[in-house]
Amino acid sequence: MNEKPDLNSLNELYDAILMLESQEECSAFFKDLCTVPELKALSQRFQVAKLLNENKVYSDIVKQTGASTATISRVKRSLSYDGDGGYQIVFDRIAEEEK
Repeated sequence: MNEKPDLNSLNELYDAILMLESQEECSAFFKDLCTVPELKALSQRFQVAKLLNENKVYSDIVKQTGASTATISRVKRSLSYDGDGGYQIVFDRIAEEEK
């Protein structure tokens, strides 16, 4: 049951996210939009991606995040060859901001 999401609905969501102007607004929006487990899952995936980007090994990532090896593999696949480069866009911008 791998149904593709409605593209128009996704674009409306992306546009709504782009309207947020602060971390506080973003927090309020995502708390309204997502359940606590969904927020935890999104946050965990991002932490996994950051650690993979830092070339950390699976065992260290499991210890630090509590993520399953399946989740780590899925994120690694997105980072390596399956994804659209979204993680890298964010990592590059974070690195620019830190300069």
